[in-house]
Amino acid sequence: MLEVHPSMDADLRVFAVDDDPAVLKALERMLRSHNIAVEGFTSSEAFLERPPYEGVACLLLDLQMPGLRGLDVQHALRDRALSMPIVFLSAQSDVRAAARAMRDGALDFLVKPVEEEQLLDAIERARAQSVATRQQQDLERDAEARLARLTRREIEVCELVAAGLLNKQIAHELGMSEKTVKVHRGRATRKLDVDSVAALVRLLSNLPQKRSSQ
Repeated sequence: MLEVHPSMDADLRVFAVDDDPAVLKALERMLRSHNIAVEGFTSSEAFLERPPYEGVACLLLDLQMPGLRGLDVQHALRDRALSMPIVFLSAQSDVRAAARAMRDGALDFLVKPVEEEQLLDAIERARAQSVATRQQQDLERDAEARLARLTRREIEVCELVAAGLLNKQIAHELGMSEKTVKVHRGRATRKLDVDSVAALVRLLSNLPQKRSSQ
């Protein structure tokens, strides 16, 4: 039997969706033999009705199913802003569907029957991606929470500091005295708990794209 991947997270949960009960049961049995928690669903609808999972996860998704197909599930998760690495499983090679799935963010596209080691490798990559995504989300939440402590003026000053402007340049840009800029800058750095321009730049870079682009 294959060795359990040493970097597999104990909290990893795999969601397997396949309308063939025999295939689903085989997947569940194989994953559990490697101490990987798994939840199986025989329809896309049943999976989408499950409350969102907040932990480290991976989705093994059959491409062709009655009702909602695998690509439909992928789009539904994207529309709900739910990030979960997806490994598609298909009974036959479908180049067009594979290209579309990968273009829309799928991690991998495997053709059944899938070799055990190949599937475990894909799940390991999904685990790593899920961990990285959640770490980034934590950084984003922390950055947003800290920025919420600032006034609008303090935010404007911080953004210009991070852009490399000097206090004198910021004063000219915002139409205030250099002394006032220093006051705003000092208050902002204390509220944000940053001790350098580099730390401020790192903090602002962790803001979600939709926020940082406003």
